Amino acid sequence: MTLPQAMERGRHFPMADVRASRQAGDRTRLALLVIALLVVGSVFSMLFSVTTGASDASILDVISNMAGSERALSTRDRIIIFDIRLPRAILGFLIGASLAVSGTVMQGLFRNPLADPGLVGVASGASLGAVTIIVLGGSLAAPLTALLGIYALPAAAFGGGLVTTLLLYRIATRHGQTSVATMLLAGIALGALALAMTGLLIYMANDQQLRDLTFWSMGSLAGATWTKIAAAGPIILLSFTALPFMARGLNAITLGEAAAFHVGVPVQRLKNVAIVGVAAATGASVAVSGGIGFVGIVVPHILRMAIGPDHRFLLPAAALLGGSLLIFADVLARTLVAPAELPIGIITAAVGGPFFLWILLRQRSRLAL
Repeated sequence: MTLPQAMERGRHFPMADVRASRQAGDRTRLALLVIALLVVGSVFSMLFSVTTGASDASILDVISNMAGSERALSTRDRIIIFDIRLPRAILGFLIGASLAVSGTVMQGLFRNPLADPGLVGVASGASLGAVTIIVLGGSLAAPLTALLGIYALPAAAFGGGLVTTLLLYRIATRHGQTSVATMLLAGIALGALALAMTGLLIYMANDQQLRDLTFWSMGSLAGATWTKIAAAGPIILLSFTALPFMARGLNAITLGEAAAFHVGVPVQRLKNVAIVGVAAATGASVAVSGGIGFVGIVVPHILRMAIGPDHRFLLPAAALLGGSLLIFADVLARTLVAPAELPIGIITAAVGGPFFLWILLRQRSRLAL
C-alpha cells in the first residue's frame, strides 16, 4: 500500500485513530496510576520496616512522634526506631532504587533484557576493593585502614568500582566514541579479572576473614547508620538527577543508535552519562551493603509488563518499586530467623531467581530464547 492510499484509507476509518489515541492515553494514565500507587507503597514499606521487630511501637505511635508528640514513644523505642531502624530503611530504599534504576538504564542502553550493572564491571571491582580491605586490612592495607577507620571498607569498594569503570572507558572509547559492544565485552573481561583477583585474596584469608567475606558477599543492611547514608546517599541521589534527561534518549535508542542520532539524540553524551551514573550509583550501593543480586534485572521486567517500555515512567517507577522491594526483603531477612539475621542477598536470590526464570519461560518465544 502506498502512502497516499494509506492516507486515503485513514480518512475512511477515523475511529481507528480514536481508538489508538485512547489506548495510548490509557497506557499513560495506567503508568501514572502505578507510579502513584508505588509512592503510597514506598511510604507504607518505610513505616512497616521501622515498626517491625522487637519494639512494640505501632505505626500510629511513630507518626505521632514524628509530628512532635514526645509521649507517643518511650526513650528506648525512639532509640530503636530513629537510630537503628529508620537509617536501615532509608539506606535500603536508596540501594534498592539505585540497583533497579541502574538495571533499567543498562537494559535500555544495551537494548538487552538481560543487561545488569554487573556487566560494566562495577560490582566485581567494588567487591575486589572490599575483599582487599578485609583480607589485607591488618597488613599491606593497614595504613589505609588506620587512616579511614570504619570507612575503609566502603571507601575501598567504591574505589574499586570507580577504577574498573575508568579502565572500561579507556578500553571501549576510541577517537571520542564509545562502542556499546566493546564496552559490554570489556566489562565482562574486567569482571572476570576482578573475580580472579578476589579468589586469590580469598585463598589467602584466614577463618575469620572468610566468615566476614561470606556475609559481605551475600549483602546486608545490618550496619546501616546515618553516617553511611550521608556517604552513599548524595552519590545515589546525584546520579538520579540525570534520569529526566535520559528518558527520551533511552526511548529513542531502542530503535538503534543511528535512528536515535537522526532524531536529535546526543548518543555519545547519553552513553557517557548513563555509564558514569550507573557506576556511581552501583558502586556506592555495593560499598555500603555488599552484593545484592536480581533487583536490577527483575524490577524492570515487572514494570515493563505492567506499564510498558516508556522510560519517562519506567525510571521513576523502577526507583520506587526497587526501593520498596528491598525494604520488604530486609524485613524478611531480620525476622525469619530472629533473633539471628539472614543476609539480604539470600532473600533476593531465593525470590528473584525463580521469578526471573518464570519471566524467561513466559516470554522466551518473543525473546527468541
